[in-house]
Amino acid sequence: MDIAQLQFLVAQAEPVQRELLAGLLRSIGAEHVHLAPDGHAALRAIDGAAPPIDIAIIDLAVPGMDGLELIRRLAEQGCRAGLVVVGAQSGDILFSVETMALAYGVDLLGTMAKPATAARLQTLIGHYTPPGTPDVAAAHPPFTFAEVGRGLQAREFDPFFQPKIELETGDVKGLEMFARWRHPQHGVLGPSAFVPVLEANGRIDFLDWSMIEKSVGACRILHDQGIPISFSVNVDPSTLAHEQFIGQITACVERHRILPAYITFEITESSVLATDPHFLERLLRLRMMGFGLAVDDYGTGRSNLQLLASIPFSELKIDRSFVDGASRKRAIGTVLKSYLGLARSLDRQACAVGVETKQDWDFLQGLGCTYAQGYYIASPMPVEDVPGWLADWRQFF
Repeated sequence: MDIAQLQFLVAQAEPVQRELLAGLLRSIGAEHVHLAPDGHAALRAIDGAAPPIDIAIIDLAVPGMDGLELIRRLAEQGCRAGLVVVGAQSGDILFSVETMALAYGVDLLGTMAKPATAARLQTLIGHYTPPGTPDVAAAHPPFTFAEVGRGLQAREFDPFFQPKIELETGDVKGLEMFARWRHPQHGVLGPSAFVPVLEANGRIDFLDWSMIEKSVGACRILHDQGIPISFSVNVDPSTLAHEQFIGQITACVERHRILPAYITFEITESSVLATDPHFLERLLRLRMMGFGLAVDDYGTGRSNLQLLASIPFSELKIDRSFVDGASRKRAIGTVLKSYLGLARSLDRQACAVGVETKQDWDFLQGLGCTYAQGYYIASPMPVEDVPGWLADWRQFF
């Protein structure tokens, strides 16, 4: 993204502060900076500018209508500009502003406490994606169930793996599986391209079993190379609940000569809220067989803590929404600490998902979190790339 091509708007009441923000933008390469002295002028500019405003930097204290009302009005008008909110308020207040803005549905790039800095501005601008930029799933028409089924039959689906790191030592302690479709025309596609159609047709188990089989096979490949690493596999509750699941997974690990202790099944937090005794029995049986169980996306559901404590999970994976930026936002950091404390009190391991920066990494280390995953460490990769990545990581640490 070329900052010089973007259209910026600075909405700030004080002329000196307005020019200061404009100057910071120009110092990082912005060439098109428009100014608005109040909320009404900002609303008119964003609504009618030609070429349209790409990114608006809004001070919460703009007169006429304050920043909160301006955000609401922009949402009502279907504003497609990216918003950066600046304020003199505490981190807790700015975090609440973020929550409100996201609830309204605007493209919030982030908040910035005063005094503003060029480095922080550049970071937030880096979050901007121009409207209409195609993502992997939207780059083609939706796939039909038959097309996805043909891809599965042709073995075009492969597991990619993201490392899980022990924060205290830097040791690689596991790999989490992410399903990818190596489409012959569209390239490598993520889950949004194929999971919804499988779920809509009640056949997510087709994908689950393909990924389980290939993941256990990948585990065997690495073990044969002297890399005895554990694997985590995301599994839909309906797959786990199938009456033949225990027999099939037993046959799978025996076929690939892998001990159950090297395989962990990840299930979402919402799926463990049910009190169905048959499902709970299945989870208990898997743990007694030696498999690991991880509660994925923790923090996004409404867990009954008594039920959660009674489920035999071995690991709690904290959702990325409580990890990214926790070092800067006290409210998020407080929630994250409570989740880590819960894991310790239940004698479970905790893994923070979505570690994007060294600041996130350092903050989690300071909290005593056990494991971390995220793009700061590595992107998901094919199994054949793991040994080379592992050698580079060990040199780094």
